[in-house]
Amino acid sequence: MAIIDWVLLGVVVMSGLISLMRGFIKEALSLASWITAFIVARYFSGNLATLLSGQIETHSFRWAIAFVALFVATLVVLSMLNHLLSYIVRATGLTGTDRALGVVFGAVRGLVIVVALVFMAQFTPVTGDQWWQESVLIPHLETIADWARKALPEAASGVAGY
Repeated sequence: MAIIDWVLLGVVVMSGLISLMRGFIKEALSLASWITAFIVARYFSGNLATLLSGQIETHSFRWAIAFVALFVATLVVLSMLNHLLSYIVRATGLTGTDRALGVVFGAVRGLVIVVALVFMAQFTPVTGDQWWQESVLIPHLETIADWARKALPEAASGVAGY
């Protein structure tokens, strides 16, 4: 195996180990919190920006402040909920199961990360480099990336420009 294969495996293993320490509940809720914070900020920043029109003159700056404020506020609230639910999991004695599921979640997250990296690398000249060609894992990851690209809705693949 080439060095790049070891690096890619390292990403998956590290993601799994981090999730082992944090547990499935904490990891899943953390991911959901970031997604929810983005959605809340995206949909409601215009409303907050309008309310800030008396305090901030520049429209783009006002919108950016509103977006960041909503994003951070949502993350803080959901992080407190995440902490509470993690405490409940510890109190119920499900810590072992939570951590075991966390490893699976983390490994899948690591796989998604490396597939995304391989997908993005396909748009660069590195695909012709010797280390890329000698990799044992990259052809398999390219297959997964191609499958994922085809599985994306047409609108999303148009945004990706692929």
